[in-house]
Amino acid sequence: MNIKMPEFDVKKFVKGAGSTLSRVVQLTEEKLGTSEKTEMDARFEHLSERSDSAKLWTEKIVRDTEAALIPNPANRVEDFIFEKIEKQKPKRLSNLEYLGLDMIEGGGEFGQDGPYGSALIKVGQAQQKLGSCERDFIGSAGMCFIQPLKKFLEGEMKIITKEKGILESKRLDLDACKNRARKARSMIGQQTKDGISPEVALEQAERDLRVAQSEFDRQAEITKLLLEGISTTQATHLRHLHSLVEAQVRYYGQCNKIMSDLQRELVSLGGPQPYVPVAGYEDEDDAMASRMNNVEFGVNSGYQRARVLCSYDAKDGTELNLTSNEVIFVCECNPPNSDYMNGKQGLLKGLVPKAFLEMLDDE
Repeated sequence: MNIKMPEFDVKKFVKGAGSTLSRVVQLTEEKLGTSEKTEMDARFEHLSERSDSAKLWTEKIVRDTEAALIPNPANRVEDFIFEKIEKQKPKRLSNLEYLGLDMIEGGGEFGQDGPYGSALIKVGQAQQKLGSCERDFIGSAGMCFIQPLKKFLEGEMKIITKEKGILESKRLDLDACKNRARKARSMIGQQTKDGISPEVALEQAERDLRVAQSEFDRQAEITKLLLEGISTTQATHLRHLHSLVEAQVRYYGQCNKIMSDLQRELVSLGGPQPYVPVAGYEDEDDAMASRMNNVEFGVNSGYQRARVLCSYDAKDGTELNLTSNEVIFVCECNPPNSDYMNGKQGLLKGLVPKAFLEMLDDE
């Protein structure tokens, strides 16, 4: 069986190689200052610099945002591959969700009726909620911020880069024609070896120069219009930035609510108060000693324990939300109030209605 090999155009290859070599020589001469270079006007150069800056910083912001949302570089690479092959990204659990699963399972092993086991389960459930909120936030941030910026880079910015490359090619053609025309003028009145008169060579060189100048001017105008459009994209990117901040506000608000609810649930279990580092203390022992001094409620501060009879929703920011059967610390208001007491739930403080409380400590 005879296999026909594709024909190789030697002339075309040699011509292309010769053109590339000429460009390299031309660029080298320009850098060395031995050859003239057509310069763009100041306005064009300014627009071009802004375009390069927009590309550079948008790429950095996209990379940094992706790294902040998905810290694991292997996961980012995997997502990128699935995005390129246009397949759905794999559903993976976050670290918080893995933590939550193990806490819940561990709580079951320790005994869900015991204080540590039940608390471990509640904390694990909260971690799972945090993980779910985190996934929703990552999706929202990608949709409202990362994807639009990527679309700008892969669309408008890529077109501008391509047109700037074409313009540079046209500029090199123009300068090559200028050099040929300059050389042809210098040959007027001299004898040529190829038999072509200097006048004919000059006429041809000037004709090529006019064509090259026309093509260069046309490409410069196209590129300039595209560069001027970059400024309008900042207003669009500003809207996307606002959307990112709104997504973050929702996410951190959800996280705050989950943790506040968890803190109240843990307090209601009647276990020890969670350790929170105290500002101004260098180590945990000093901070814990300070906490213990502060929570000697019955001795130093007048606080007493009270059980909440039924749930209560705070009317405003001065009150605490109460959950039925939780145990909190309370003390009389100063000046005394017939309807309210000062309440303390872990680190939270606020007014609580007396009618919802059953005092546990003797006066």
